Amino acid sequence: MHNRRVPRLSAVAAGLTALAVLGLVGCDSGDDDAKSAPASGPSVIAPGAPGEENRTLSAEEAEQERKEDDSPNAADVSYARMMIQHHAQALRMTELVPGRAESPKVVKLAERIAASQKPEIGAMKGWLRKHGKTEADAGGGHDHATMPGMATEAQLRQLRAAEGKAFDQLFLTLMITHHQGAITMATDVKGQGNNIQVEEMADDVVAQQTSEINRMRDLL
Repeated sequence: MHNRRVPRLSAVAAGLTALAVLGLVGCDSGDDDAKSAPASGPSVIAPGAPGEENRTLSAEEAEQERKEDDSPNAADVSYARMMIQHHAQALRMTELVPGRAESPKVVKLAERIAASQKPEIGAMKGWLRKHGKTEADAGGGHDHATMPGMATEAQLRQLRAAEGKAFDQLFLTLMITHHQGAITMATDVKGQGNNIQVEEMADDVVAQQTSEINRMRDLL
């Protein structure tokens, strides 16, 4: 009886060994599949160079490539050129405040606006020079009417003619609209541009001018 049971036990042991080997192979295969599977999350289609196919990248890969190659595109250059002119008009408006405004708070606000936008103009001019771009495009610059928030010449004449409380109210109203336009431009370039420095400048515009809009609304 004893001799007859040995082969049966050996067969069972062999069967268990085979199952264990299969289990290990299955685990290895699963690890390989996990490694080869794309990372979870939204994918991004990256256009290929002429003659090359498009590539599918994870959101992380796309962000890394953008950081590695943040060469300015047309949206970046257009933003810098337009915002220089946009800020320049804001400075012209703040220059009208001394001698016309009645509220000391409006005077202080205008000083803060000028103090923040003058360096921003310098930074954008420097950025254009760094990338070999002029401050105006070949067409001679941007039409003020195409930039959101810009005051018209008639509105500026009205502002120059106003004094006291009337000046304060008109200045705040025009400047709120002006700031809202700058935020729109900054938000647009964050979605359309490619250069990290321009994106950082746009972030500063959004943060600074949103805060100033809130202050101006409190003064109305």
